[in-house]
Amino acid sequence: MPLSAPPLGLYVHIPWCVRKCPYCDFNSHASAESLPEAAYVDALLADLDLDAPRIGSRGLETVFIGGGTPSLFSPAAIARLLTGISERLACAPDMEVTLEANPGTLETGKFEGFRLAGVNRLSIGVQSFDNAGLEQLGRIHGADAAIAAAHQAKACGFERLNLDLMFGLPGQSLGNALADINTAIALQPSHLSFYQLTLEPNTLFHEHPPSLPEDERIWEMQQACRQALISAGFGQYEVSAWARNGDHCRHNLNYWQFGDYLGIGAGAHGKLTDPATGRISRYWRIKHPRTYLAAAGATGTVGGESAVSEAELPFEFLMNHLRLRAGFTLPLFEARTGLSVECLDEPLRQCIGEGLLEQDGNRIYCTDRGWNFLDNVLEMLM
Repeated sequence: MPLSAPPLGLYVHIPWCVRKCPYCDFNSHASAESLPEAAYVDALLADLDLDAPRIGSRGLETVFIGGGTPSLFSPAAIARLLTGISERLACAPDMEVTLEANPGTLETGKFEGFRLAGVNRLSIGVQSFDNAGLEQLGRIHGADAAIAAAHQAKACGFERLNLDLMFGLPGQSLGNALADINTAIALQPSHLSFYQLTLEPNTLFHEHPPSLPEDERIWEMQQACRQALISAGFGQYEVSAWARNGDHCRHNLNYWQFGDYLGIGAGAHGKLTDPATGRISRYWRIKHPRTYLAAAGATGTVGGESAVSEAELPFEFLMNHLRLRAGFTLPLFEARTGLSVECLDEPLRQCIGEGLLEQDGNRIYCTDRGWNFLDNVLEMLM
């Protein structure tokens, strides 16, 4: 069955932070006093020169600059990066450009500079508005700085604003969690990322676990905060993503809908579909910034690449799509994987029979029960 070329995004990884948070398993590194901004932007654009031939004339619909802490870079560096991207790739007129920011790295004037550079969506890593909670998480900002950052972003014209919040924090009570969510709602962001703290391997928290609330308390927090968000006009469109007035993150939606994306920067990952050969591949860059910079401009920045096998395709597609409230359509499964939906017939029938999935015409989506046991649903579908 022929494949179609899905929408295309670009992920840019900037790996430096002021310090490494104890819960973070991302490719991030404590920064030196002076960052190699110019050399790193040169390396990013060299990556893009290497990748551009693989996508031909396909247009770019989203850019996401993540980290690390991208707001450590100057607006001038971000402007040069975005100008270089537009010079190398065909960019959609309404291209979404997101930049992640940490409240502890933002001095007056930076937000305005990022907006003038071409960033039109800002994502601020708040995590909590409770100073004791922030200290336990190893964050470098306090509650006042987080609130001030949100106000500055709105004042500078960022209508599309995401706030990152976590729940289930060490020592957190239901009242603390609700206070966090109500403070976030009062700041009037267009989007909230709201997710549970998990102890990931290769983190300080995994090695030395903090005392977390019991599962029952965490469930109460999640449900109470969920109701507060619904009452405030937010809709949950993905497991950890909430939006007002349909202001979904288009870049992340492309991930969840099994779209394509280029990945540039230390440790960045990409996924590309070749309709001509039917090949879907994933690739990744060298992780350590020093090694990455030393290989800039050469194919050596690619740490590896692998094709997604036919056996893996259903899981790759479903594990992302079923995170979405809307689920997926059967024709889209065939268009993105090149497989017949017949391979899903029996497991879909079983999941629907057990009340984990629902079918509405060609659309398949999780029930509330299925969403709460998504890992089990995916196991059954495989």
